[in-house]
Amino acid sequence: MSDPYVSRETVHEEEVEGFGTIRVLPLDPDRDAEVIHAWVSEERAAFWGMNGLTRDQVAEIYAHMDTLDTHHAYLLVTDGAPVALLQTYEPSADRVGECYPVEPGDIGVHLLVAPAGPHGARPGWTAALASAVISYALVGLDRTRIVLDPDVRNEAAIARFVRQGFTAGPVVVLPEVDLPDVYLPEKEAQLAFLHRDSLGR
Repeated sequence: MSDPYVSRETVHEEEVEGFGTIRVLPLDPDRDAEVIHAWVSEERAAFWGMNGLTRDQVAEIYAHMDTLDTHHAYLLVTDGAPVALLQTYEPSADRVGECYPVEPGDIGVHLLVAPAGPHGARPGWTAALASAVISYALVGLDRTRIVLDPDVRNEAAIARFVRQGFTAGPVVVLPEVDLPDVYLPEKEAQLAFLHRDSLGR
């Protein structure tokens, strides 16, 4: 089967033992809207905050993000198939920046892993994706610290990040954002941090 992503720009590429090559591609809001809409519409993605949106609404959200210098979206691909959605952002330009002391070199990250394929979940797969994302954010983008802000109720994600080496920070309340192009309800979040020094890089 041909790789529909072979001609797409790759901003980061990493070989992960046992899982092959993971490529990070800038998201194309229109071309990728179908697959992203399917992912964010699932009940398991409720904490992503897009349940109930149409395909066109999802495309509009990412088209708006594509105009920003502070927030970016990416598609992670392996073996010609999309496997995760990655968003990075400048904490100082995001509501999380109102909730903790932002340091130079900080970068915010959101990661949504695609649903398991027909053969079921692969042990270690999410950790492999997270490893590639960490490498891209800290080394590829030359940042010193990643900040995460998962919903405090998303205990599985929080536990996964801690296993990945993140240190839990404070629980904070992210304020509501109500703008013409974006609406985000208030969210109680568990902050977590990972310093580049901890990777030895």
